[in-house]
Amino acid sequence: MTQSPAIHSNSEIELAGVRRRRRLRRNIELAKPQHQQNVEAMPTWLRRSIGKASELSTVQRIIKQRQIHTICEEGRCPNRGECYAKQTATFLLMGPTCTRSCGFCQVDKGHAPMPLDLKEPQKVAESVQLLGLRYVVLTSVARDDLPDGGANWFVTSMLAIRQLNAGTQIEVLTPDFWGGAGNGINSQRQRIATVTYARPACYNHNVETVRRLQGPVRRGAKYERSLQVLRIVKELDATIPTKSGLMLGHGETRDEVIETMADLRAVGCDRLTLGQYMRPSLAHLPVQKYWTPAEFDQLGAIAREMGFTHVRSGPLVRSSYHAGESE
Repeated sequence: MTQSPAIHSNSEIELAGVRRRRRLRRNIELAKPQHQQNVEAMPTWLRRSIGKASELSTVQRIIKQRQIHTICEEGRCPNRGECYAKQTATFLLMGPTCTRSCGFCQVDKGHAPMPLDLKEPQKVAESVQLLGLRYVVLTSVARDDLPDGGANWFVTSMLAIRQLNAGTQIEVLTPDFWGGAGNGINSQRQRIATVTYARPACYNHNVETVRRLQGPVRRGAKYERSLQVLRIVKELDATIPTKSGLMLGHGETRDEVIETMADLRAVGCDRLTLGQYMRPSLAHLPVQKYWTPAEFDQLGAIAREMGFTHVRSGPLVRSSYHAGESE
């Protein structure tokens, strides 16, 4: 005689389903690497929409057609949707591959950088014209393989932009210009002078983090060397505003941040950005702390009391965020 199949109640079926789902979740958790289990959840204030596809497409199309780069894309900036909607972008000169290996940065590294594209300055200038930009930020990867670290390339790009875009202001965000041939303070000063004498609207160089954490965060860079960049700019032309920024969340203390702000003011730095570090991937440094919006507001107020004339302090702030706006 054939045995009839067992008949289970709805409650028994639901209970079995719950048990299966629990076992599945437990097995998934056990399969995760330990470092992945310890990643702190991202706070709600760091989550934002990337923006409408229609608003992103214009800038992205112009950039891709000319095979140029922006730090917005290469660095996965959380504000790129907002900036693209306003038809603004920060151009990344000299290719997407960096000769440094900073522990926080998403920009490509680890292999030989690309040869310079001789048409890049003109392509950038045309993009500025097509987008109707009135304020442009030029940054670059570190190019320690170049004899001048890329200083003259900044100037060439600035001249190309000005030829097609009279009245457009240009901010530069440069590396420390320490590497390359003739490494040393004299070579660094000469390279900074090359860019400074081209009269940017603002000269930006980021210290990125506090003195104690420079080693693990900024491999190949030095705290004093970065302060020196800003000091040299002011020595060469005191009328050019200087700017620097920190990414918080690497394990720095509040007192260390305030100390760094004081060091920046001591070399005449006029403008400051403070933002939250967000780990690009598990291969990058983990986030040690998510600073709250209230803490950023407090640090911003302290910076203004110190005499910074232009302060942007908030979790999603980046070096070029609202760069062309007055305080």
